[in-house]
Amino acid sequence: MTLSPWDSVQGGLPRNYLRPCLMLLIAEAPSHGYDLLERLEQLGLGSTDAGGLYRALRAMEQDDLLESEWETSEAGPARRKYSLTEEGAEWLHAWAGALRESRRLLARFLDRYERVALTGDPKTNG
Repeated sequence: MTLSPWDSVQGGLPRNYLRPCLMLLIAEAPSHGYDLLERLEQLGLGSTDAGGLYRALRAMEQDDLLESEWETSEAGPARRKYSLTEEGAEWLHAWAGALRESRRLLARFLDRYERVALTGDPKTNG
């Protein structure tokens, strides 16, 4: 069986990328889990399962990155509303910095790759 290059590439996203995405969405507006699940699609993470989302939220709350409170409604059952803690905001800023650096390094790689792909000469390294 022949492997394609895609078999060894794991999506290109950083490990635990769901965490900063959730934290960003919560920083924009404190939210319920179901709302977060829908809004993740805006960040390209539409295939996130509800169970994984709630496990991530619980773990982030245990790590003091998020806090939640029960919100009651006459229209339905009580739901947890998540908000970012001060430590969570600091963690989100650190993630953003790391992602900026990753973007810089990826741009350097892609620029060099495009030169090679355009010239067909792997020795071109400008």
